[in-house]
Amino acid sequence: MLHILNGESTETVLSLTQISGERFSFRDALIGGPCPAGVGGAEWRSRRAKHLSCAYGVELDKCHRDLLRQEEVFASFPTHDEVVLWFESDLFCQTNMLYVLDWFAQRDLGRTKLSLVCIGEFPGRPGFRGLGELEPEQLASLFEKRNPVSGAEFELATKAWQAYRSSDPRTIERLVQTDNSLLPFLKDAFRLHLERFPSSRNGLGRIENRGLDFVGSGATRFVDLFSRFSEAERDYGLGDAQLWNALQQIIRVSQPLLRIRNGGPDARQFTPDRIYDATFEITEAGIAALSGQVDFVATNGTDAWLGGVHLNGKDKIWRWNDSEKRLVFV
Repeated sequence: MLHILNGESTETVLSLTQISGERFSFRDALIGGPCPAGVGGAEWRSRRAKHLSCAYGVELDKCHRDLLRQEEVFASFPTHDEVVLWFESDLFCQTNMLYVLDWFAQRDLGRTKLSLVCIGEFPGRPGFRGLGELEPEQLASLFEKRNPVSGAEFELATKAWQAYRSSDPRTIERLVQTDNSLLPFLKDAFRLHLERFPSSRNGLGRIENRGLDFVGSGATRFVDLFSRFSEAERDYGLGDAQLWNALQQIIRVSQPLLRIRNGGPDARQFTPDRIYDATFEITEAGIAALSGQVDFVATNGTDAWLGGVHLNGKDKIWRWNDSEKRLVFV
């Protein structure tokens, strides 16, 4: 039996149970960086490795090796009678889960059964945030309730993964308007994804708007900011590194919306193990952006990937119109 897990914390808890099998934690974070359609194999690994190395400060060769190892583990499925996927309801997990389901949907599984554990809450755990916080016996109880993945679920996952990778995000808009009940967390996760696009009001996505607002209201230390963000926006499933990277997009620009008070101009001393030491202050441009008086993209431009959409430049990009709850191309 092979267990593909959403992260190392879940893997650690699973190792403390009596559940047998090989354990492997997913090695990518597909909520960020390029996920363009029509790219696969070595080119896909190369583009993802480059993103992971830059975003998380990991040596490039290690990122390459990790992604290649992941493909090798997946390809070993014929040696297992069952592959069990362990994921959660948040956007971070859902994007990774879609990748895995699509990968297996493209293979003849033969006698290998594919099962799924995917939850958004757990009895007796108010404020549930992830499988890795459960006790071993609680995690083991989910194993007994795992669901075999059906052909219809494979089909929906492939359609959703293709939509996420599309250069036209309206594909996602159309998808969320259909019946997605076979993957019950997909619709809400994808709606949150659409709100990551720059707002037509001020050029900031929901994550950046929230972060900026929390700093402006007093959460100036990153440790406090991350805590408040995680509580308010838990359905994004962001870890500290993902939130930090989002904030850098509004700091390392010509007219920043935030500054790091206790760092230099580029704050290079805030390595992944030290980001909790950072303290922020909101700039005049940041205050103006919150009130809708300044448009971040029009001022600074953008160069970012949201799934398969490359946002580049100062105009003619996809934006989220919050009042109409839809995307616009302006």
